Amino acid sequence: MTPHLTSDALGFRHGFFGRKGGVSEGIYESLNAGMRSADNTDHVVENRARIRTALGADYLVSLHQVHSDRVVIATDAPVSDTEADGLVTTVPGLAISALSADCGPVLLADTKAGVIGACHAGWRGALGGICESTVAAMCEIGATPADITAVLGPCIGPENYEVGEDFRAEFLDMDETYDRFFHTPDNKKAHFDLPAFILSRLNVMGVSASWTGHCTYTHKSDYFSYRRNTHEGENGYGRNLSAIVLP
Repeated sequence: MTPHLTSDALGFRHGFFGRKGGVSEGIYESLNAGMRSADNTDHVVENRARIRTALGADYLVSLHQVHSDRVVIATDAPVSDTEADGLVTTVPGLAISALSADCGPVLLADTKAGVIGACHAGWRGALGGICESTVAAMCEIGATPADITAVLGPCIGPENYEVGEDFRAEFLDMDETYDRFFHTPDNKKAHFDLPAFILSRLNVMGVSASWTGHCTYTHKSDYFSYRRNTHEGENGYGRNLSAIVLP
């Protein structure tokens, strides 16, 4: 079985997959799921097939993620060239996913209505409303916010997310109370708490949300991290994949 994290909160089959259990090599070792990486395409296809098998899904679908607030309501297997950052569905056997390499992968489920969602929430997408758009799309096909549970998977934690003042200003320009998501340790540069920000956006909508607590930057052997690879001078990076499927 391909190793992955799960949460009892979601109810339906799902997994937060890291970098273990695949066939890729080098900086992509081993379960790289990113078709747009410079990895060997055959390796990525095999890795994604292993993830699909682990989920017991008929299909595994993902998007061309562009840090937007756009969401696709999946009635079949959308092509990976669709530019959007959220997927929702009521179709059994169709595993919907979010790719990440420090950004926040969010899986959502309304077990009463039989509706699931997945979105890619980096700082720009989260600030721009991808979580809200995903919940709205779920409600469009039958979900209710109070019945939706969301789990944020492995992403970069606040202790490793150093940012500049221009970054901070974008948040404060939108809402001065967002300053609470920044801290400055030991007179260093500001750090941003991406998990707390994502959870706050979900909670405001009445969605019960939690984080698995895993930092992609810290756990090199378990997760791909764009920022870590950049700091280490690597040219390229793998993608973690998180997915959920209805029975």
